[in-house]
Amino acid sequence: MPRLSEVIAALETLWPAERAESWDAVGTVAGDPDQEVTRVLFAVDPVQEIVDEAVKLGAGLLVTHHPLYLRGTTTVAATHFKGRVVHTLIKNDIALHVAHTNADTADPGVSDALASALDLRVTGPLVPDPTDPEGRRGLGRLCALDHPVTVREFAARAAARLPATAQGIRVAGDPEALVRTVAVSGGSGDSLFDHVRAAGADAFLTADLRHHPASEFLADRAHSPLALLDAAHWATEWPWCELAASQLDEISDRHGWDLRVHVSKTVTDPWTAHAASATSDPLGAPN
Repeated sequence: MPRLSEVIAALETLWPAERAESWDAVGTVAGDPDQEVTRVLFAVDPVQEIVDEAVKLGAGLLVTHHPLYLRGTTTVAATHFKGRVVHTLIKNDIALHVAHTNADTADPGVSDALASALDLRVTGPLVPDPTDPEGRRGLGRLCALDHPVTVREFAARAAARLPATAQGIRVAGDPEALVRTVAVSGGSGDSLFDHVRAAGADAFLTADLRHHPASEFLADRAHSPLALLDAAHWATEWPWCELAASQLDEISDRHGWDLRVHVSKTVTDPWTAHAASATSDPLGAPN
């Protein structure tokens, strides 16, 4: 069985820490480098429910997309929920490793997994990484469909193929407009509007779209008449867990490690219910 340090070294080849944004907090949060690892669990959020799942599974390593301590801390006391997470990890000999923005821009990365879940063909990064001479790494992805569909049909596809959440898929734009090219970005994406407009995409699927940026972007539809599709943050990033697990499986087979790699299907999206406004249009926005 491999030691934790060996598994982490393999993960670092997939998502080098130096490729994370300067504000990010990636890498190993807890764990003894010399401990043996037999099971690994992938999840989006390092919350107590996921850690308890790792305990029940007997995992020696939990890999999450979101950091536990993004802004640092002065205490890991169990009086706070993050402190309880740390205590549970250490008491049960479970390591925690985070791949966040370094997984967003990886090749393949978070948005590649999102595109694959939507059956889209990736044509390149939305925001290319200037340090990648092959032009494959970067933030977000530009994609093509095999044949044009309406915005309504594409929204239905996203609702059917992404994990179910209370939010579902919100749409801004003409539901009957044709979509041939799509920009996607797992997680919060309204900072990428300028790049989406410059790319000439017909639609942009991402998460956490705020009122004012979306409203101002759509006000310029005469210049760039595209549709916005807003999915739940967790749902747009969960497909990466399956991609990452398959990557570690391949590494394990290559090294003869016989690791058991699992993906959590626990929904950690914070929104738990949705009461729809009165509308006859199935694409009507939630309250």
